Amino acid sequence: MAMWGGRFQEASLEEFRAFNDSLCFDYQLAQQDIAASRAWAIGLAAAGIITADEATALDGALAELALEVEANPELPLQTQEEDIHSWVEAKLGEKIGATAKKLHTGRSRNDLVATDLRLWTRLNAQSVQQALLGAIGALLKFAESHQGLVMPGFTHLQRAQPVLVSHWALAYIEMFRRDLSRLEDALKRLDVCPLGSGALAGTGVAIDRHALATRLGFAQAAANSLDAVSDRDYVVELSAAASLCLTHLSRLSEDVIFFCSGEAGFFKLGDAISSGSSLMPQKKNPDVFELLRGKTGRVLGHLVAILHVLKGLPLAYNKDMQEDKQGFFDLMATWQQCLLVLATVLPHLSVNADRCRKAAELGFSNATDLADYLVGKGIAFRDAHELSGELVLKASAQQIPLEALTLAELQQVCPLIAEDVFAALTIEAGLAKRSAFGGTCPTQVLAAVSATRQWFDDRN
Repeated sequence: MAMWGGRFQEASLEEFRAFNDSLCFDYQLAQQDIAASRAWAIGLAAAGIITADEATALDGALAELALEVEANPELPLQTQEEDIHSWVEAKLGEKIGATAKKLHTGRSRNDLVATDLRLWTRLNAQSVQQALLGAIGALLKFAESHQGLVMPGFTHLQRAQPVLVSHWALAYIEMFRRDLSRLEDALKRLDVCPLGSGALAGTGVAIDRHALATRLGFAQAAANSLDAVSDRDYVVELSAAASLCLTHLSRLSEDVIFFCSGEAGFFKLGDAISSGSSLMPQKKNPDVFELLRGKTGRVLGHLVAILHVLKGLPLAYNKDMQEDKQGFFDLMATWQQCLLVLATVLPHLSVNADRCRKAAELGFSNATDLADYLVGKGIAFRDAHELSGELVLKASAQQIPLEALTLAELQQVCPLIAEDVFAALTIEAGLAKRSAFGGTCPTQVLAAVSATRQWFDDRN
């Protein structure tokens, strides 16, 4: 049943119906449409548009319908209705007859779908919020479980300087905390009720829109009806927040994939989160992290799609905006699923402490420590950098680490170098020198883990 047939004399082409109708995906808004309709019925009664008995009948039928949908979320798909709004109205007609026709007084599908989608988004964004906290909690446990373990840090995918494994995990926690703040900021701007804006110019009935917003749990009513029915900023904001969060998740996955490789061997995948090869018996593949990395592209695509839908639209509502849902529904589900998967698999990831340490000792990763040592002897850093580079060349020619050079060899390049240089070139000394706030010094990392734990526990 269409909600607009009076002006038409001919039936719609079947091909047009199939292209135009949205019930096949907006059925997911059933509970939100019912909630908005219940609030609207109360508002109509308060405005004297319908009687108290009619409002009671509508509310009772809608409550009954909500229970039916809860028992079978795909119930709307058993009909040929155009969209979720016409399905709800048709079901009400079956339950209470002609009174159901009064429900749509003063409202439009434009403000109704805008309200439904905001309600759905708020609910699902809160679920993502909890999943994000779960992912942060799993990373925090990983950091706490591997306190003091050293690994190579990389720039340009080349060994750079040693860092602590916990420091690595805390880096991604910082990213996810920013993602959480973006999500929570978007939820604040989402907290506006469009219902009562009509098709574009506002409702024609004297309904209290502020009371309506409160009834639906919104902080306020939308201030402009034209904007209210056409605003999808929150879809874009959350799509952008999801894209950046998944980008962080993809970077973490890329790290883990490399760290688990035979060439690195820093981390090890547990059997419970690994897969094998149908041909090569020796393989143990990081499929879960590859899928996390791969799904990022899908989410990025949904962000680009909604921006393209909106970029050329005049005010107010346009049918193009029906394209706001399918990609967004998938994006929100994928976002939540990926975070839940990360929290599930991290406990099955172990660290090969010996392999990590040996790798951290390679690649002349203490060359900066040598330069810092020379600075301590009164040499300007730029000159110290040059001298340290010369000693790297000398050690590289012999295929030995810097600390394996003899004191005499070191003094050939810089006579100021003394016996105490060897203590300065140890991993422990290098880590300890990175003691400024935010550095990888063990005491700084321990404090950072403790502060993050306090923040996390306060949030939960």
